[in-house]
Amino acid sequence: GAQPLFFLDYVGIGKVVGDRLEAVVQGLSQACREAGCALIGGEIGEMPSVYTADDYDLVGFIVGVVEKSKIIMGKDIAVGDVVLGLPSSGLHTNGYTLARRVLGETREELEVYYPSLGRTLGEALLEPHRSYYRELKPALPLLKGIAHITGGGIIGNVSRILPRGLAVQVESARWTVPPIFELIQRRGNVEPREMYRVFNMGLGMVLVCAPDKAGRLSKQLPEARIIGEVVRQKGIARAIIDGKGYRSDKVR
Repeated sequence: GAQPLFFLDYVGIGKVVGDRLEAVVQGLSQACREAGCALIGGEIGEMPSVYTADDYDLVGFIVGVVEKSKIIMGKDIAVGDVVLGLPSSGLHTNGYTLARRVLGETREELEVYYPSLGRTLGEALLEPHRSYYRELKPALPLLKGIAHITGGGIIGNVSRILPRGLAVQVESARWTVPPIFELIQRRGNVEPREMYRVFNMGLGMVLVCAPDKAGRLSKQLPEARIIGEVVRQKGIARAIIDGKGYRSDKVR
């Protein structure tokens, strides 16, 4: 529930190329404007012995502030609470190792146009990570829990916000799974558990609220979909997706 204050970045690069760095900084500036925080500085490290001329490594972090009493920790989540999901724009920042292994990574493979995607494979994989802060900010007082679906997928990240003895029960038919994930699963014959462990599967954020707050929350967040509810934990499962229980590797 923190309000972002400022952002700093570091770029490690094989060879400084002005146009490329300018494009990176423009992208960072745009993202900071969307989040309402300041881009206050950064550092560039030119290291030809570490990176090739065309490679660069981008690292950044945001500092934010929140009143201690308003930190959303998930401790008040209870049986019967409503689980909602906000759609992702694509892979976001996780699952690229598996995606490349399944779909390929040569220029020729990335430039193939897929009718199901409506664009080339490379364009679909490079879809920018969606920012949720602006739309979530006014809804924060209504929430008991927030899970950003990153590494670990729905299984790992939702499990982290749940108190002991609870699980989430969701149905995938209640949200749209983007075709890029269906392509990866089909081409790689990837098991459902692995898909939900590695990828966001179309959900960038998962929210938990009390039943009497769900209607108001849905009005404030028109794209949010009610995808399930919080239930008593059965066995070791922390996430029950389409009736099948999954245990997180990060279960506590």
